Amino acid sequence: MKMLVTGATGKLGMKVVEALLKTVPANQLAVSVRNPEKAEGLRARGVEVRQGDFDRPETLDTAFAGVDRLLIISADGDNETRIRQHTDAVASAERAGVKFIAYTSLGNAMESVMFLAPPHRAAEEAILKTGIPYSFLRNNWYLENEISSIQGVLAGAPWVTSAGSGKVGWALQQDYAKAAATVLSGENHENTIYELSGKPLTQEEFASALGTVLGKEIPVQRVDDDAYANIMKGAGVPEFIIPFLVDIQKGIREGALEIESNDFEKLLGRPATPITAALTQIVKGISKTE
Repeated sequence: MKMLVTGATGKLGMKVVEALLKTVPANQLAVSVRNPEKAEGLRARGVEVRQGDFDRPETLDTAFAGVDRLLIISADGDNETRIRQHTDAVASAERAGVKFIAYTSLGNAMESVMFLAPPHRAAEEAILKTGIPYSFLRNNWYLENEISSIQGVLAGAPWVTSAGSGKVGWALQQDYAKAAATVLSGENHENTIYELSGKPLTQEEFASALGTVLGKEIPVQRVDDDAYANIMKGAGVPEFIIPFLVDIQKGIREGALEIESNDFEKLLGRPATPITAALTQIVKGISKTE
C-alpha cells in the first residue's frame, strides 16, 4: 500500500505527513513536492520524496506512479491557475491508476458563495468524473489565517471586521491535518464528504475568546468593506492581497463558512480543539517567533 501526499513541504502538508508517520511505516509513504531539496528531512526518515510540479503535469504522472492512495492538497494562487492545476493533477492521478483520491476542499464547496470556491468545485467535479473512489475533506477555515490580525491585537489594535453577523468554523491546521491523515491511511472512507468545521462563532465570540486567552477585553470594530480595505492598507497589508481579504469578509458575512458539523468527531474521535485552547496555542506560537 503506497500513500502519497502532495504539497508536503507546505504548512498543512507537513502536518499531514507528521500525523501519518505516527501510524504508518515511513516506507509506505511518499510525498510529491516542487522542490525535493526542501524535503530532505523527510527522505532521511525513510519517506520517498518525488518531484512533482502542479504547473508541469508530466512530472505528476511520474510522481503518482504506483500510488494506491493519494491526498491532493489544494494549491495556492489565483482561481484560474488553481482550476488548471487541480484538474491537471486529477488527470495525472487517473492516468497513473491511483485507486483512491482524498482532496482538501472548502466548506460546502458545491454551493459556496465564497470567491475561493470555484477551484474546489472544479477539483471535486474532476475527481467525480474519473469514477475513482474519493473523499472530499471540506476544510472550513484555518485559525492560523488570523495570525496577523491577532498580532495586531497584541500590539493594541481592535479586532476589525466587515463580516457582519456571519459565523466561521475556525479550527487548527493540526486538526485538519489529523483528519486528512485518518482518511488517507484508514478504511471505509470511499466516496465520502466530510464537512470539517469547528464550532461556528461570530467575530464577537471569537474576539471574546481571544480576550479570555490574553486576559484583556478586545474591542470589535465593525466597519464596511471600504473602511476594512483602508484599515488593512494602513496596517501595511500588501495592496494586491487586500481585495482577497475583503472578499473573504464578504463571504463570511453571507454565511459561506457557517457550517454546523460533527465530522471532526467522526474522524478524530473528538470535536475540533475548543477555540480558547486553540487560540492559546496560536498566541504561544506568536510569542515564540517574536
